[in-house]
Amino acid sequence: MNQNPTWKYLLLLAVCVISMVYAVPNLYPSNPALQITLVDTNETFTGSEVENITKSLNDADIAIKKVETLDNELMVHFADTSAQFAAVDPVKATLGKRYTVALNLAPTTPSWLAGFGAEPMYLGLDLRGGVHFLMEVDMDEAIDKAVERYKEGFKVQLREENIKYLGVTREADNSLTIKFKDQATLDAGLKELNTQYLNQLEFTQVDVEKGTALKAEITVDNLAGVKKLALQQNITTLRNRVNEIGVSEPIIQQQGLERIVVQLPGVQDPTEAKKILGATATLEFRLVDEDNNAFDAEANKRVPIGDVLYKERDGNPILLKRQVMLTGDFITDASATFDQNQQPAVSITLDGKGARMFERATGANVQKLMGVVFIENKTEISRDADGEIVKNTVKKQEVINVARIQEQLSSNFQITGLDSAKEASSLALLLRAGALAAPIYIVEERTIGPSLGADNINDGFNSVIYGFIAVLIFMLVYYRTFGIVANLALTLNLVVIVAVLSLLQATLTLPGIAGIVLTVGMAVDANVLIYERIKEEMRDGTAPQSAIYAGYEKAFSTITDANITTFIAAIVLYGMGTGPIKGFAITLAIGILSSMFTAIFGTRVLINLIYGKRRVEKLNIG
Repeated sequence: MNQNPTWKYLLLLAVCVISMVYAVPNLYPSNPALQITLVDTNETFTGSEVENITKSLNDADIAIKKVETLDNELMVHFADTSAQFAAVDPVKATLGKRYTVALNLAPTTPSWLAGFGAEPMYLGLDLRGGVHFLMEVDMDEAIDKAVERYKEGFKVQLREENIKYLGVTREADNSLTIKFKDQATLDAGLKELNTQYLNQLEFTQVDVEKGTALKAEITVDNLAGVKKLALQQNITTLRNRVNEIGVSEPIIQQQGLERIVVQLPGVQDPTEAKKILGATATLEFRLVDEDNNAFDAEANKRVPIGDVLYKERDGNPILLKRQVMLTGDFITDASATFDQNQQPAVSITLDGKGARMFERATGANVQKLMGVVFIENKTEISRDADGEIVKNTVKKQEVINVARIQEQLSSNFQITGLDSAKEASSLALLLRAGALAAPIYIVEERTIGPSLGADNINDGFNSVIYGFIAVLIFMLVYYRTFGIVANLALTLNLVVIVAVLSLLQATLTLPGIAGIVLTVGMAVDANVLIYERIKEEMRDGTAPQSAIYAGYEKAFSTITDANITTFIAAIVLYGMGTGPIKGFAITLAIGILSSMFTAIFGTRVLINLIYGKRRVEKLNIG
């Protein structure tokens, strides 16, 4: 009756071994480290870097644990964060501008475990430390851009259809007025525009002083769509930028209709992260006006028609043509490198359309000067006397490079004239990740230090251990031999949960630890139901072997029903919750499935191993 086939022993053994393999890496904590990479990704390490780093840190009396050489980076491990911070300047001074030095946390999982793909769980912001940003998308700017796109689109379409118009003007309420000479031309224009912008814009005829006009207004549904698209595009761009920074398990998600939550675990330089995330940078390529004097234009405050006055990096004025040859929207790839003079540069790759445009523009202007304009928009936040948020958009524009077009340029070229390798890396990152659809500004910022994260880990770990030990003692005292079996299953349950979380590379947070603690109680609850049912059967005079069988069979439906309802609740929490709630839901769901296996299958296999295949007069069940 209570005998196990061989496959049950093998299955339980396999679960134990696999769970141990994937849970053990969590016993190896990450080390504070410096991550060293080459600015030019096409270059390789020379081999002398490790020796130079070690010597410079020894001279600075900074202890290092080890220097690890990976495929395309070096990781310098330290015992604590104080040594990590102190090592930044000596390492930068030793390596020079060809290298990028960043703060990071390095895993210490043994290679034999890593060979099985066993890695520790990621730790969330509250456990690992890092930065938390709550960002708000400037929806006014998103609408402004949409209106400008419609304005330019009207001009292009009407010209292509040979429909003459007198002008397109933007009104204060973000509507557009298209003026026509007569009614017939207006009707033709209305027909074309209605076809092109169906369900996007509402067109109404209005009276003007001369001629007639159409008023175009964005529909309510389209306005909501513009805002939603701006939010989603910004989330995508932020994800790209965070991936470029190399942050493990970041959280980037929507909050409300206009805000984005960004959590970067392990990031210890919030200033640099903020600079990368919030920047809205792009490039423009324009011809230089070589026929007029920029100094005279600046002094007289009279810019020639068709020109724009800019500043070069040295502060000197320069006149560029108003017509833009190419914008950064056509850039598909950008990488930091060095030019033939070993000065920082950015290699640019254009898409097909951009390459064709640039070929035509540069081919027609060989031997003329071309300027590269760097444009960056930043939104600064302040509060007025009433405490209300005041947004001030600062637009930085400067000419970072002026060069003579020696030949027709196509899809690949370089931008030079940058101040440092770090600037080249930042510019390449921003161009590679794409521009933000609308500016964003930070309305809330929190930094959690590694020491506080370590305290949270200790507190969370202690809560699990204390609860676990209390349950073990209770089960041992109250159920004796059966309690020992339940404790073994409970231990396996905890190992399985950790293993599955590690295998999924899930992010563990404080709410996740709470989910594990709750699961421990739920797991032992199943054993209590089974054991009490067995005791009840024995009180009714049932033989021990039959009581064991009946206890498991009759308690199964009750345990299953209870766990299914809790599992449904976990699914709802995951689907409707955010951040920490999702972490709690994941650990709870995994714990439910694990406890079902260990409490029902695992304990029954062990009980049958102890009491099966022999005559039993009495059960040691308390």
